[in-house]
Amino acid sequence: MRVFTQATVSDVCQISRFLSCPQITSLKSCPPVDVLVLCMNAILPIVEEVFSAIESRPNLTKTLVLSGGIGHSTPYLYEAIRKSKYSSIFPKIIGLPEAQVIVHMIKDFYPRLSELFESNAVNLIVEDKSTNCGSNAIETRRVLELANVPSRSFIIVQDPTMSIRTVASFKHAYAESILPVLFSGCPTFIPILAIEESSQSVLFSVPGINSLDLWDVPRFLDLLMGEIPRLRDDKNGYGPNGKNFISHVDIPDQVEGAWSRLKDVLSTSR
Repeated sequence: MRVFTQATVSDVCQISRFLSCPQITSLKSCPPVDVLVLCMNAILPIVEEVFSAIESRPNLTKTLVLSGGIGHSTPYLYEAIRKSKYSSIFPKIIGLPEAQVIVHMIKDFYPRLSELFESNAVNLIVEDKSTNCGSNAIETRRVLELANVPSRSFIIVQDPTMSIRTVASFKHAYAESILPVLFSGCPTFIPILAIEESSQSVLFSVPGINSLDLWDVPRFLDLLMGEIPRLRDDKNGYGPNGKNFISHVDIPDQVEGAWSRLKDVLSTSR
C-alpha cells in the first residue's frame, strides 16, 4: 500500500464527496417519491440500506426499480455475494443479470420486503437489460413507461463513485419530458479515507460499514480518477459538448484541483 499524506487523503475525500452527490442524506427521513431506482453495484451495504428504509417506511416510494443487467462490474457483485451472509444463494446467481441477483436476495433473506411487494404495497419492477449507468436511465424509463407508472419524482441510489454521473444520465434520458421530473441522488453513504496511525496506510472510515464490504483502496482510487474526465463537458467527456451521454455537470475548481494533484501523486507512486 502506498503511503499518502494527509493533504492527499483530503483531496481524495473532496473528490469522493463531489461524486457521491448526497442530495438526500437519509432514506429514513426524506420526502416520499414516485420511484426509487436502485442501480445495481457490488457494494451490498447500499442494497441493505435501501431495503431497511423501505421495510421501515413503505411509503418512501410507490415503485422500486431494480436496475442492472450484465456489465463489466457484474463479477464484483457475484464475489460480494460469495463472501457475504448471502453466500447460500451464490450457486444460483452465477450468470444472472445483477437485478436478478438482488431478486434472489429478497426472496431468501427479506420476507418483510417480499410481503410488501406481493401485496402491492410497494410496486417492484425489475430492469435487467442495462449494462452501464447511461442505460440504467434509458432502460428504467422504458420499463416505467411500459408499466404506465407515474414518474415525476425519483430517488437515484447508486455506487457513490458514480452517483453524480448516474443522476446526470437520468436527467439526460428525461430531457425531453413535457412535465418536469425531479431527480435526487442518494449514495446512502460517502466514502471517506483516513490514515491509520500505526501503519500510515489509508483505510476507509465509514461509520456503520465494514471496510471489507467496500472496494479495495486501489480500485476505489481508480474509480475516482476515471470519473472526473467522464463528467467534463468537453470533447472527450460525456456531457453535451462531448459524447452527449449525460446532462451538463458543473465540476468545482476545487475538485479539479484535487483531481490534478491526486493524478500526480498516483503517477509518481506507481
